[in-house]
Amino acid sequence: MLRSEVREEIFKILFRIPFLEPAEIMEQIDFSMEELEGKSEKNRSYIREKTEAMISRLEEVDRKLSECCEGWNLNRLGKAELAILRIAVYEIMLDPEIDTRIAINEALELSKRYCDEQAKGFINGVLRKVADSCEGVRPEKASEEERTPDDQT
Repeated sequence: MLRSEVREEIFKILFRIPFLEPAEIMEQIDFSMEELEGKSEKNRSYIREKTEAMISRLEEVDRKLSECCEGWNLNRLGKAELAILRIAVYEIMLDPEIDTRIAINEALELSKRYCDEQAKGFINGVLRKVADSCEGVRPEKASEEERTPDDQT
C-alpha cells in the first residue's frame, strides 16, 4: 500500500474527530480498521499505529498549527482542511520517515480531492510556515521509500 493511500485512510479517520466525543475515538479507529477488510494485516496495523501516534500528539500539532494560521481559529477551518493540515504538520514536526517536501505535496494532493480550490493555497502557505519554523529541529530522517514497511501490496 502506498503511503499516499495510507495518508488517505488516516485522513478519513482524523476527519471524524471533531464530530466525536473523546471516548468514541478509539471505537471509530476500530470501525475504520473493519472497513479496510481487504487490506493486509500489516497495512491495517501500520494505519492504526500512525493514526494513534497522530492522535496522541494532536495537542502539540494543533498548537503549531495555531501558531502558523495567523488570524485563524482552528475551529473555523473546514474539517477536511483541518484533518489534512494535522497529518502534514505531524509528519513535518514528528515523523522522521517523511521528508517535508513529501508531506506538503501529499497534503496538497489530498486537498485537491477533498477541499475546494481555494484550500490548496491556504494549506500550502500554512505548511510552508510550519516547515520554516521546524527547520533544524525535525527528527533525523530515515531513508525515503514511498511504500509502507515490508508490504508491497
